[in-house]
Amino acid sequence: MKKNCDFEHAEQGKFYRPIEQLEIPVYVDKDVQRFLMKKAAKEDKSISEIVNTLLKTDIAIAQALN
Repeated sequence: MKKNCDFEHAEQGKFYRPIEQLEIPVYVDKDVQRFLMKKAAKEDKSISEIVNTLLKTDIAIAQALN
């Protein structure tokens, strides 16, 4: 960084995004991806919808066990 930086026109928080607004990339194994793609095509839904449904079901099961 330069010794004399001009921050006269800088905006604090210009690129700040609250954590709640961040989209989290999720990487799945190839076999899981194939399963999700087949299921999404069969049900005429997006992969995101399928994944969210599966995760919500798992959450409900986990909460019921506690």
